[in-house]
Amino acid sequence: MTTAIEMAPAPGARRPLNGIPPQPRPPVRENEPSRRPRLRRLLPTPTGTPFTFTYALVLIGTSLFMEFADPHTVSAALRASSTDVTHLAQSPVLVLGASALWIAGGITSPFGIAFVVVLTALERRAGGLRTAGVFLLGHVLATLATEVPVGLSVMVGHLPDTSLHRLDYGISFGVAASVGALAGLLTRWPRRLVLGGFAAMLVEDLIAFTDPMTSWGHLLALAIGVASWPLLRRRHLLLSGRSGAPERSSRSARRSATTA
Repeated sequence: MTTAIEMAPAPGARRPLNGIPPQPRPPVRENEPSRRPRLRRLLPTPTGTPFTFTYALVLIGTSLFMEFADPHTVSAALRASSTDVTHLAQSPVLVLGASALWIAGGITSPFGIAFVVVLTALERRAGGLRTAGVFLLGHVLATLATEVPVGLSVMVGHLPDTSLHRLDYGISFGVAASVGALAGLLTRWPRRLVLGGFAAMLVEDLIAFTDPMTSWGHLLALAIGVASWPLLRRRHLLLSGRSGAPERSSRSARRSATTA
């Protein structure tokens, strides 16, 4: 007669449950990056987003200057940087660049916060050169589109001569264009939320009629950003490795093989 000997399981071994053999455990992946969005990716870095990071440092410096410098000195600097009709007629390139060095309301204003978040996200998706191009295009075109009608209205007598020296500076036009551009790189519902929410805020400012020329400029800058979608989307697909060409070629190869 044979006696069955039950072997004791080795230490750490899993016992079978009701005759079911133990299932292998999934391999543990060490140092696997988390899929949750990291807070640090929302902020600019010197290597990841050099354009936004450098520009943000400049804006922080000018904002501190506005906060702590002598008020008369600050007022003179803002007047010299204003993109009014007179300055645009005298030195357009210089004044367009100088006006983009200031934030109306300081770094903690809504457009200051939007600058950091929006341009960081846009640069990570489209690259620094295209981000700078969208920002500059929105800043320049929206500024000209709002100031040239002022000059023409003064010429025909619809506005007083003091309108030629209207104080106008800041980054808001560039930020509005960047919001429009970034929306084109998002999926459907985030795109609708960003565009709808931002456009509703701009329309509300326009209805308030506190500064209609600037409000129209923001809407125009947003449209400029939307117009840049085709170029930015091609660049975004190339950066993410989803150009679509390999997929189309593989489909063609499968169809050829099936036909053969």
